[in-house]
Amino acid sequence: MRIIFSRKGFDSAAGGGPSPIVDGRPVTLPIPGAAECGTTYGSLGLGQHAAKASRGRYGEHSFCHHDPMFLADGTCLFGQVGAAQSHLANQGAGPGDVFLFFGLFREERQPPHHRIFGYLAVEEVVPLNGCTQARLDALRLLGHPHALQQEGRDDTIYAGKGRKADHASDALRLSVPGASPSIWRRPDWLRQGNLTYHQRADRWLPGNRLRSAPRGQEFVAKVDDDAAALRWLDQIVAEIRGS
Repeated sequence: MRIIFSRKGFDSAAGGGPSPIVDGRPVTLPIPGAAECGTTYGSLGLGQHAAKASRGRYGEHSFCHHDPMFLADGTCLFGQVGAAQSHLANQGAGPGDVFLFFGLFREERQPPHHRIFGYLAVEEVVPLNGCTQARLDALRLLGHPHALQQEGRDDTIYAGKGRKADHASDALRLSVPGASPSIWRRPDWLRQGNLTYHQRADRWLPGNRLRSAPRGQEFVAKVDDDAAALRWLDQIVAEIRGS
């Protein structure tokens, strides 16, 4: 069983600034996308937030890559392709694993920080190259960008139960208060050797802290039946669902 820390949304490189926290609610802004994505920030009700976070570079009519996609029926669809998908495949990611989506956020007049904003409990992996036409059409009807415009032969959709947090609770914050956003509070179960992209010893800091990697989208921790890791995951999911 794997816990996958999946970096998503606006930051200084993609979009130009952090996603906002508005009235205590994290508002994740999808990264900018091409017209083929078919979804604008305005259509998601995010036009003003995108304009403010990007200092006017993006706005109501700008297209965005709406992924992960959280549906009204309590499910989540998440697409990946290329090097990031190869990494997930090489790590054996699939049914039974859980994605924890995190990104860069900022509350008004506060420094930015990393926080978890949603989860996906994987039930199905759908390789888009070779899936049935009916399934592909259904994904296109939902407007998922990976179905609308496939970017590679390994384009893949992960599907299952999922939800976004509607409250920016401290329990979902990754960054150490007062430190750089990349310095995380590390749960006891997360140790050197069980998180991909974090093999270097200098990333594992004293005081249960971790210097998170600036590159890479999918950080995979293989936890199997580690009781402490599973308890921590249950608490995080409960916080997202109950917040």
